[in-house]
Amino acid sequence: MSDAQLLGAGYTWQELSVGQRFRTFRRTITETDIINFISVTGMLETIFIDRTFAHGAMKGRPAPGGLTYGLIEGLLMQGMVQGTGLALLEVHKKMLHPVVAGDTVWAEVEVTAIKPTSKLNRAVVTSRIDVKNQDGVDVMTYTATRMLAGERY
Repeated sequence: MSDAQLLGAGYTWQELSVGQRFRTFRRTITETDIINFISVTGMLETIFIDRTFAHGAMKGRPAPGGLTYGLIEGLLMQGMVQGTGLALLEVHKKMLHPVVAGDTVWAEVEVTAIKPTSKLNRAVVTSRIDVKNQDGVDVMTYTATRMLAGERY
């Protein structure tokens, strides 16, 4: 085995500390993202498939909150928990502002709790994730509780 550091490896729970903060990369949501998401999930609600439905209450094609959440989780998987995430145990979400096609989203993450388990070199890690758009407006906030692996052997 090489002694070279593994690129893209997530953090073990021992590499994290309460209060530690991260920022994800940014991701622009496209019309194609929305269409693909609503098609694969069956979320064929009028607000997502009929551009005239909102009657001027909202500009642009709205993205389902689940799409925004999924994209942010994908960014977190690629950078924070790749290879160390063992389970997503609990999520509490609150949508704060609409996201529409063309918006660019990203997140600030703060580790809020780390509770090592009594066995198997793992811990329960809780984080607060604040999702923002290109203007810095909070569009979603959620807490995620995950089981993370410990030190690599």
